[in-house]
Amino acid sequence: MTVEIITPDKEIFSGNASLIQLPGLDGLFEILENHAPMIAALSNGRIKLVSDEKTLFFEINGGTMEVMQNKVQVLAE
Repeated sequence: MTVEIITPDKEIFSGNASLIQLPGLDGLFEILENHAPMIAALSNGRIKLVSDEKTLFFEINGGTMEVMQNKVQVLAE
């Protein structure tokens, strides 16, 4: 799936991933390939991204995310 992580200042990540774990308001949740469409609010925490056999982590201070047509877009603070 395609993942974009964007802050007000810059794009942090853009590329393919097999898994993304996000800090939701009610706890952590994961998105895998071909996930159903959804929108969620994010809290402070860490995004975990598994891409090409490497794992990346990004600290955020909240935001929103959208999944649509095998694309995850994160608008983070």
